[in-house]
Amino acid sequence: MRNFSMTINGEQVSATESLSVINPATEEAFARCALGSREHVELAVQAASRAFKPWSALEDSVRVDKINALASLLEANMAELTQLVTQETGKPVNGLNGIGSIMEVGASVAWTQYTGSLPLGNEIIEDSEIAKVEVVRQPLGVVASITPWNWPLMIAIWHVIPALRAGNTVVMKPSPLTPIATLRFVELANSILPPGVLNVITGDADVGETLVTHPGVSKIVFTGSTQTGKHIMQSASASLKRLTLELGGNDAGIVFPDAKVENIAEKLFTAAFHNNGQTCACLKRLYVHESLFDDVCIALTKMAQAVKVGDGMLDETQLGPLQNEVQFNKVCQLVQESVENGATVLAGGKPIEGKGYFFEPTILIDVHNGMPIVDEEQFGPVLPIIKYSDIEQAIQFANASPYGLGASLWTSDMEQAQRVAQDIESGSVWINDHGAIQPNAPFGGVKQSGLGVEFGEYGLHEYVSLKTVKVCKA
Repeated sequence: MRNFSMTINGEQVSATESLSVINPATEEAFARCALGSREHVELAVQAASRAFKPWSALEDSVRVDKINALASLLEANMAELTQLVTQETGKPVNGLNGIGSIMEVGASVAWTQYTGSLPLGNEIIEDSEIAKVEVVRQPLGVVASITPWNWPLMIAIWHVIPALRAGNTVVMKPSPLTPIATLRFVELANSILPPGVLNVITGDADVGETLVTHPGVSKIVFTGSTQTGKHIMQSASASLKRLTLELGGNDAGIVFPDAKVENIAEKLFTAAFHNNGQTCACLKRLYVHESLFDDVCIALTKMAQAVKVGDGMLDETQLGPLQNEVQFNKVCQLVQESVENGATVLAGGKPIEGKGYFFEPTILIDVHNGMPIVDEEQFGPVLPIIKYSDIEQAIQFANASPYGLGASLWTSDMEQAQRVAQDIESGSVWINDHGAIQPNAPFGGVKQSGLGVEFGEYGLHEYVSLKTVKVCKA
């Protein structure tokens, strides 16, 4: 069993206590890592604070070179990182339609490369006989990154690379359920970065609380539940830390009456079930026009019954287990309560016997808004399908949620879809696709799905402050 350490100020750091990391396919520990404390938070923030001035003072081209080197490092270590991601998350190496741990590491490379290419210059907004006015972008300082368990390495990259690109230093805290790939990445990255620029600590809620309330931290970037995001926002208010929060989602999809079921069924299924539904921007509730309802249900049921569920290390596996016992129990309870309240199971509906947190891919009908399986983010391999009669009703159903991360429209009428997209209350709307994020387009939520955006120049600018410098000439 491998042991992994924290990285603080460029050094590997152990702790008096350790944490066992469970492979959810076997329910057995496959690795151990140091369990950090509040003292480790203090050491890490101090190291990042010391490193900030020299790192931010580097020529921009030097930081870009370092980020490009990180992309090459990820690529060179893809095989090891892929295996670690699969072992700690349970997601297949290949996955449903190629959405697995290989994709996670590959996307980490691509996001690093693209973010490193983004411009980050100052802007002259006036240069007249009277005055020259320049807007200067300056790094914030120490950024605290707190990442979830569903896409641990990729989301770490989403947090870290723009922070470093903008000249900040970072202290990371991965989920205690999936810390291993992140710990290994940071260890490797410190062969390229100066000491203290990128640090990683592990620990439970007390470590996270110490990090987000630390006076030496200037910004917090967090991906996770809305409940935890609200707590972080409250904790950060004492010192008015900058925040980027990508929180819960309960993404709706609307199938219009003119959609071609044979063209969209596979995309719908992948959007709902990739990574076992454990993605913030998964399709989590599907509204289908009554004229196509039966055809859509038949197509998705056949796919759910045919998909291969198993250990993520096996080549043929398309869906793995749920990542942890708590989430597994939540999915079991939601499905059971739905059936007790009148839902009909078209496919799946129960746990898979044996070791591991496996649950059958499940299609539910005879459900409606107001039921927990529709109103709550189930974060599992379950798709409730709801019938509607007119598009205004579907829009009302889709918007009847405190969440607003993403949504999708499935139709042959692009003009109507673009009009309807304006009425959907979400940070992203995809037409004839779902969850199609990309590194050059901003991604973030409205309502209780978050604050701020990630990706591209819009996301990069979340990591700087603006200073106006005015030179009076007369």
